[in-house]
Amino acid sequence: MPSISRGIGNFVERKRVAKRDLNSRPREEKRREEEREREMAGPVREVAAPAAVKTTALNCISLSDPDINRSVSLLRQACLDSGFFYVVDHGISQEFMDEVFFQSKKFFDLPLPEKMKLLRNEKHRGYTPPLDELLDPENQVLGDYKEGYYIGVEVPEDDPQAEKPFFGPNQWPSKDILPGWRRVMEQYHQEALRVSRSIAKIIALALDLDADFFDKPEMLGDPIATLRLLHYERGEYFTNHFCKASNPVKGIYGCGAHSDYGLITLLATDDVVGLQICKDKDAQPQTWEYVAPLKGGFIVNLGDMLERWSNGVFRSTLHRVIVDGQERYSMAYFVEPSHECLVECLPSCTSETNPPKYPPVTCAAYLSQRYKDTHLDLTSYHERQTREEQT
Repeated sequence: MPSISRGIGNFVERKRVAKRDLNSRPREEKRREEEREREMAGPVREVAAPAAVKTTALNCISLSDPDINRSVSLLRQACLDSGFFYVVDHGISQEFMDEVFFQSKKFFDLPLPEKMKLLRNEKHRGYTPPLDELLDPENQVLGDYKEGYYIGVEVPEDDPQAEKPFFGPNQWPSKDILPGWRRVMEQYHQEALRVSRSIAKIIALALDLDADFFDKPEMLGDPIATLRLLHYERGEYFTNHFCKASNPVKGIYGCGAHSDYGLITLLATDDVVGLQICKDKDAQPQTWEYVAPLKGGFIVNLGDMLERWSNGVFRSTLHRVIVDGQERYSMAYFVEPSHECLVECLPSCTSETNPPKYPPVTCAAYLSQRYKDTHLDLTSYHERQTREEQT
């Protein structure tokens, strides 16, 4: 990963230099690249317009459906097909969802110096500026063109649990600047966890397990559950030229291609299309499709831990975000089991002819490595900030 001197401390400069370089090449080279972009963008451009994206692309599961067998069947089909599905009738009011989005936007509208006071710490709590995360290094020239904010399970600093990775007190904006912000986010975190547990019951049944399999204390009884607020830039004008925040031909993405790390992810989005999925991550070339936002519903996807648990029967799916000149807000709720949970092949997913494909691993060890692989190391930045505060 890039060192701190080339990373977070100068991320604004990185953006400026990157845009300068992208716009300073010879005219003929630009022309050839634009032609390549038009040729390569064909299949994706056809579904880019909201009118071409149908909500029927993914199965839709109602948590209020009294027919649990129907829900299990729809979920199993979705997990085998794409690893993505919609969830509706989850019990969170649209009024409250609108309030959470409103509060999220208020934070991202703050001046950069104010947001940087809450920069992501070693427990992965707080603000992540653009380019902090690099999810697809083989195809991205820089990090993701998005900013975010991590909020985890609130654990007091004097609690022994706070010594664990991903646990500890959250960082919160000042009440004077954003009154009521913490209350809204903590309530949403609790509501999203409730919904996640309901979905986990259906997943368990789809894997021929007891419905409460994932409710065990070592699993979702004491989970690592993280809310991440996200803001994708629409782009910026630079030297009288509009630089889009996503341009796959040039290796620029709102969010690079990746699969999520945990059990499941609940995604709430505004009405801006941007999420793309690749149903077969092993296929070459890869085929990308847009997923339409669903007002009032969640887009749910499977994570890598569930793929490991199910021995590859249910697969996590590659996804990315392409922002085509529109500002976009979303909220991802990542659901992982407890730190000590051993993620290993489920008995219902293995046989003599289908032995376990993945070695057992604890949740904390797996998550720690994945975060280390994809995020900038901020240690020296925080050390420098501490020294400056002391002088």
